[in-house]
Amino acid sequence: MQPHEQRVIDEREELESKLAKLRIFLHSKVFKTLADFDQSLLMTQANVMANYSEILRLRIERFAKDQK
Repeated sequence: MQPHEQRVIDEREELESKLAKLRIFLHSKVFKTLADFDQSLLMTQANVMANYSEILRLRIERFAKDQK
């Protein structure tokens, strides 16, 4: 595995960890106390993070194919 490939894997793992924490927060009592606009921003952030994670997953999948 190339160093840049490992960085992508590490980046996705870190992103998934942060996304999991954000998703938990989105269901918390504190989240419900935030202004509607702030709630909307956080939900949009979660969606963008999920999309980014999917892009990284696809790149990682291609790394595996390229090594065959």
